[in-house]
Amino acid sequence: MLEIQNLTKKFANVKAVDDLSFDVPTGQIVGLIGQNGAGKTTTFHSILNFLHYEGEILWDKQPLTEEQLDQVGYLPEERSLLPKMMVEEHILYLAKLKGKTAQEIKPLINDWLEKFQVKGQKSDKIKDLSKGNQQKVQLICTLIHQPRLIILDEPFSGLDPVNADLLKNAILEMKDQGAAIIFSSHDMTNVTAVCDRLVMLRDGRAVLNGTLDEVREQFGRTELYVTTERPLADLQALPHVQSVQALSQAQRYLLHLDDPAGGPEIFERLTNGQYIREFSQQPPTLDMIFRMKAGEGHA
Repeated sequence: MLEIQNLTKKFANVKAVDDLSFDVPTGQIVGLIGQNGAGKTTTFHSILNFLHYEGEILWDKQPLTEEQLDQVGYLPEERSLLPKMMVEEHILYLAKLKGKTAQEIKPLINDWLEKFQVKGQKSDKIKDLSKGNQQKVQLICTLIHQPRLIILDEPFSGLDPVNADLLKNAILEMKDQGAAIIFSSHDMTNVTAVCDRLVMLRDGRAVLNGTLDEVREQFGRTELYVTTERPLADLQALPHVQSVQALSQAQRYLLHLDDPAGGPEIFERLTNGQYIREFSQQPPTLDMIFRMKAGEGHA
């Protein structure tokens, strides 16, 4: 398990990370979310020992050693492949930096290229691949040595839905094999799809920390989805309804409530004992929560 305890990092007079604490258990995926500049990349660089920092970063209750850092797979937000290297040469080169031999890694390369559906040959130069395939090669370089801790900084950036699914499946496979995984993403759909837990940073501090269900339930069941033939004006006049949003499906609406306890009364008023096709009261989506929490203090 990775443990981050009271992590603080200053640049001049700015605290990029401010007294941050959270865990990444083995066999779990933690999403680290927040606006640009919230402190996500600084946190990653601290874990990797790229920076001097205050606080403690522990792996299995002990400070990370150089040998343990060899068991980390890191995908930076800025891609950094060497364009004139061949694909196989590049994968082997980065694997060697992690203490692996060519004899260990070379037999695995074809399977990984197939897993990520890389369009190109292992003898191709990096510069001759499309940007999407270059990104997939860098993902292979991150994962092929079977790291115990995986850090992915905006891994879905630039991937189309098909390739994003390939990455999600690979992440889930590594999780099933016992890796501790932490990644950042601005796409809350991806966070919701794969994460066990999430930590949200704002100005370097954790403002949310828990499982997805725990985080969503903190905000109450203030979102009410209904499918009804009642006119919009009737819905807007219901008690505790702050606003009504017409959704893309015919006669389907999202009602934003000021009090989750108003649900039963709205149900009675809306149905009057009659059948209704949909009445689903839920907490806000992660995307809604992100917008709410990221905007606090910046009005």
